[in-house]
Amino acid sequence: VAAKSSLTCALLFLCALAAILHLGSSRYAPNWESIDARPLPPWFDEAKFGIFLHWGVFSVPSFGSEWFWWNWQHERSDSYVKFMERNYRPGFTYADFAAQFTAEFYDPDAWAQLFQAAGAKYVVLTTKHHEGFTNWGSPVSWNWNAVDVGPHRDLVGDFSNALRKRNISVGLYHSLLEWFHPLYLLDKQNGFKTQYFVFSKTMPELYDLVNRYKPDLIWSDGDWESPDTYWNSTDFLAWLYNDSPVKDNIVVNDRWGSNCSCYHGGYYNCVDKFSPSTLPTHKWEKCTSVDTYSWGYRRNMQVNQLMNERNIISELVETVSFGGNYLLNVGPSKEGLIVPIFQERLLAVGKWLTINGEAIYASKPWRVQKENSTVNLWYTSKGNHVYSIFMSWPEDNILKLQSPKSTSQTTVTLLGLSGHLTWKQSPDLGLIVSLPALPPGAFPVEAGWVLRLEEVN
Repeated sequence: VAAKSSLTCALLFLCALAAILHLGSSRYAPNWESIDARPLPPWFDEAKFGIFLHWGVFSVPSFGSEWFWWNWQHERSDSYVKFMERNYRPGFTYADFAAQFTAEFYDPDAWAQLFQAAGAKYVVLTTKHHEGFTNWGSPVSWNWNAVDVGPHRDLVGDFSNALRKRNISVGLYHSLLEWFHPLYLLDKQNGFKTQYFVFSKTMPELYDLVNRYKPDLIWSDGDWESPDTYWNSTDFLAWLYNDSPVKDNIVVNDRWGSNCSCYHGGYYNCVDKFSPSTLPTHKWEKCTSVDTYSWGYRRNMQVNQLMNERNIISELVETVSFGGNYLLNVGPSKEGLIVPIFQERLLAVGKWLTINGEAIYASKPWRVQKENSTVNLWYTSKGNHVYSIFMSWPEDNILKLQSPKSTSQTTVTLLGLSGHLTWKQSPDLGLIVSLPALPPGAFPVEAGWVLRLEEVN
């Protein structure tokens, strides 16, 4: 009996040891080889379209760009200096703007309703830009956060709750650096051989954001001055993937150190407004802004400085055809308003996606992404469907598709219109589709029409 008991104990010990070893083998180590091997949660690739929000104390002066403080105090840019001299009393500091960051009209439920109508599957909010002001009550940002000063409100928490009511994924932007934080400047002076700022400010905030709000996405930034070893990035990401409350669903980008962009992390941003000319081998995202001059709100913006509906849809289509996600930015005002012209642009995208979303959401790049054509043709695919997206309507109502090869089962449909279109296969010109002769205004889409091609090669 004693022998059997000993054998049983030994077997139990071996089973427990095997379980521990198995658990260890599935964990991510704090190095890039291990972290880069983590599969990207599928929701992100399926989402395709998201909205970016740059909002902070910089929304108060709302002049120039969200880099207002840097351009005014560090660069001493003439236009910024004169702006302050003309409009503010002598001795006015950047910190004085915080009390005017009121957010009195901030209605996160109305925001979420707008984002849903725009067709966005995820939204990324600035929790802290390079100025260091946090849009939540960060315990390591005393009196420089939205709970202690300005709105006196947890802007991030209200945002997250409103999005989740509508099943929109929550993204949180966070800048690793802060331009003028004394500890960051000390580390910088020390050649980033010390990490006073990292362990007293950056890392506590990242852990707090994850544990408090449980985001679906962390959009890291502010990494360019120092390598990931200074930021302690791989240790944080290993915890995020192994032990955090969002370990199975969380997605991150690639801005975790000066050596990381386009090389390490989750999906790749590479650089702002990144647009590859060929199909990348790694999941990527293009972030861009409706206001082509700024990410933050500008009171002095002009209509001709904004992307129009056609530009936005064309970039969305091009990005998705190349396997990317499209993250479109608008800057809320200091009062918490998304101004009507930004709403108009977002709703135009939503209207287009209502009709053509099946060619975008959860789609995959086809074997051909773009044709050299006078009408700017792009392709996506899903299952046995190929989608041909054309940005200009041909004058003769005849569309020539060189790449698809028809079969005996081929059908062609214009999304938004019932019934099949007539077509023929030409050995020289490809698939020739006869489009309906639509009078102006008869079709709800004014740019970016989509053909669904079934059973083509």
